[in-house]
Amino acid sequence: MRVLIDTNIIIDVFAEREPHYSYSASVLGLCGKRITGCITPSQTNDIYYILRRAGKSVVSAKNIIKTLTDNVKVVTSNSADVQNALASEMPDYEDALLACCAKRQKARYVVTRNEKDFKKSPIPAITPQAFLEQFF
Repeated sequence: MRVLIDTNIIIDVFAEREPHYSYSASVLGLCGKRITGCITPSQTNDIYYILRRAGKSVVSAKNIIKTLTDNVKVVTSNSADVQNALASEMPDYEDALLACCAKRQKARYVVTRNEKDFKKSPIPAITPQAFLEQFF
């Protein structure tokens, strides 16, 4: 099963944010083993920035992204995704772009803690807890 992993799930794990850490870590732990987890290159930029702002060193932030990309598939976005995101009824452009990439990649879900942000997404959103309870 292919899913697109939202940035908040990844940050939950690498910043050890409670109470979200365990479910998010479990989803990431399945990536590359039982599911194909996908992220976009722009998410790696966001993750790096957030980790650095949280006090991680350059080396540590890079190592985290290396570990992440060893286990998830980095999928590209293209001009059609950008145009579709701009035309989307989703209010947040960044979320709309993720949803458009997820659709083109034939992802089954966007795994996120912010389901409400994906109400108008072409791909359904699911929380890490609901995803684990439903499929594992």
